[in-house]
Amino acid sequence: MRSDRQAQGALATGLQAPADLESGGALRRRQSETSGSVWETVRLAVLQLFMTVLVITFLVPTFWMISSSLKVSTEVFAHPIVWLPQDPHWNNYVKAFQLLPLTRFIYNTMIIVVFAVLGTVVSSALVAYSFARISWPGRNFWFGLLLATMMLPDVVTLVPRFLIFKNLKWIDTWLPLIIPYWGGIGAIYVFLMRQFFRGIPMELEDAAEIDGASRIRVLIQILLPLSKPVIATVAVFALLQHYNDFMNPLIYINSMDKWPLALGIRAYNDSYTRNWEVVFAASTVMLTPMVAIFIVAQRYFVQGIAMTGFGGR
Repeated sequence: MRSDRQAQGALATGLQAPADLESGGALRRRQSETSGSVWETVRLAVLQLFMTVLVITFLVPTFWMISSSLKVSTEVFAHPIVWLPQDPHWNNYVKAFQLLPLTRFIYNTMIIVVFAVLGTVVSSALVAYSFARISWPGRNFWFGLLLATMMLPDVVTLVPRFLIFKNLKWIDTWLPLIIPYWGGIGAIYVFLMRQFFRGIPMELEDAAEIDGASRIRVLIQILLPLSKPVIATVAVFALLQHYNDFMNPLIYINSMDKWPLALGIRAYNDSYTRNWEVVFAASTVMLTPMVAIFIVAQRYFVQGIAMTGFGGR
């Protein structure tokens, strides 16, 4: 009888051992997952804190500029720093429009930026479509050569470009700021669009060509409607480039009535250095449209970056 009971006890112990092992393994897995979740939460919290401090660091100069645009002269460079004006002077913005033709500068900037951005988007789309969807001899070589131009500083071609535009009698006009960008000279924009076009299935284009669609019709009616994110990305990049361009207008434009905002702000800085609040007011006027446009186009901007090879794909 005793041997039978011992055998039954051993059998029960043997049956319970795997169950205990399984429960112990599950417990350790849960503990490991909990520990990993805690460390992941801590890592994300530290990263969020770091990014918040970084954002504040970048925003402080902008905040100080906007605040200074509402100060009086004695508060701009006061020590300690006056972060908020005691009595906001909104008439500083009125002075900015009265001292120099700021409205004319804004109009000139709009004309230059609209046509230059339109030319950048159209020419980049055409060149990128050729590199991405059409097979022709030497395509990879010429694409590599185009990318190599990104390593060429603009100052190297400054004198030849000036001589060309001078012979064309384009000096003191907006043409040097607009016409070259209709020739697909933005290698980075071509690269972005090419990467996006390569991600669109070729079956869509093949089906359209079977139905008799030409290549330009395929580009306009099939590829471009599917490429809104990258078009928005290129447009935002080009908008920032042309809107903030200072060197080219400084070289090619001589008449004040043709100056864009970038040169106009320089004029405030040269002529009214004692009235820094007016300079900051004009600078705030120049900054406001860019912030608004970036906020509106942010969704397409981020999506375009993520789908063109810069998002870790």
